[in-house]
Amino acid sequence: QVQLQESGPGLVKPSQTLSLTCTVSGGSITTSTYYWSWIRQPPGKGLEWIGNIAYSGTTYYDPSLKSRTSISRDTSKNQFTLQLSSVTPEDTAVYYCARMWIAHGSYDYWGQGTQVTVSS
Repeated sequence: QVQLQESGPGLVKPSQTLSLTCTVSGGSITTSTYYWSWIRQPPGKGLEWIGNIAYSGTTYYDPSLKSRTSISRDTSKNQFTLQLSSVTPEDTAVYYCARMWIAHGSYDYWGQGTQVTVSS
């Protein structure tokens, strides 16, 4: 059974960098069948895709966030990390990591989500 778990600070000050880690168990992040994704849901809004990292380490980002986003991985720990710089209160959201089955274009496993609030 694949499990994903987000971790990181729940409160970030404006202009700082948000950093979250997703730890994956039950499956390798280097498996070619999947992308590993970050998704968020601001209060009162729908889900927003942030970006993916592929088994090869190639990254893909939402164009509106690309200039502030970096997704990396540590294959020795089976973890991938989100960094979002220059945050504002508009970046307040529940942040999820998820696995995308590339062939189906759908997410099959999700983390439970972690609330991140941007406030001074």
